[in-house]
Amino acid sequence: MIHSMTAFARTQNQDDWGSLVCEMRSINHRYLEVSVHLPEILRVFEMPIREQIRQQIKRGKLECVVRYQPSTKTSGNLFGVNKLLAKELCHASEEIASMLKTAAPIYPTDILRFPGVLETKETDLGVLEKHILKLIETTTTDLVAARGREGEELKQLFFQRMTLMLAELAKVRERFPQIQIEQRERLLKRFNDAKLELDSNRLEQEMVMYAQRIDVAEEIERAETHIGEMQRVLTQGGSVGRRLDFLLQELNREANTLGSKSVDSVTTRAAIEMKVLIEQIREQVQNIE
Repeated sequence: MIHSMTAFARTQNQDDWGSLVCEMRSINHRYLEVSVHLPEILRVFEMPIREQIRQQIKRGKLECVVRYQPSTKTSGNLFGVNKLLAKELCHASEEIASMLKTAAPIYPTDILRFPGVLETKETDLGVLEKHILKLIETTTTDLVAARGREGEELKQLFFQRMTLMLAELAKVRERFPQIQIEQRERLLKRFNDAKLELDSNRLEQEMVMYAQRIDVAEEIERAETHIGEMQRVLTQGGSVGRRLDFLLQELNREANTLGSKSVDSVTTRAAIEMKVLIEQIREQVQNIE
């Protein structure tokens, strides 16, 4: 199976400890680039999360966003008050108020705004660890499955385009013997029209050299070999994006040579059609892992 690099997956897990939501989206990229966005309380899990993702995904630009909402069912109040610090602040405010002729009243919110008075209760990270890593594994698996489904669709598109290319090459192969005959007759007619008298051996040598210049048999064979290798790679599956990209470059080179050697409209149309089909595949190969 081949995999696209473009996909999205979302997974949620909820229990007495709270709620976790993970969203992953990936796009095409030359290498694997992972961005992880976590709440501050979950920063300690960033490296394990990255490692979990790398075990399943080898290429692409991936963004992972995790949101966490703690539950109040088991933890009670989420905030606590540093009573010792609060008392000291009250005493200090009373002393300052006694020095002033008209002191404004001190409200509880004024005390709570002081750094360190309001404390957030620590979350049991040991409880969260197994849940968040399991969530990441599930979301990554869903993402890989989505990439696989899109990859299979692209695979069918590639096979269709390659079948069309083979058909174009078959047209040229079938037409080429007739091209050689027509070109020989055309050259002889030009010599006769110009009333040139050439030695029969020299004429035959010129004909052979010209036939070699327009011969595209090797280009057809190499193009068919590249297409066959692409079909084999796609059937085998795995991380094939870079290899397909290389084979397309080689195939495009053969199509260019086919066009440059063309002395016939059938060959020219076949070369142009092949370049169009190659470009259609190349655009989508950029999304293949």
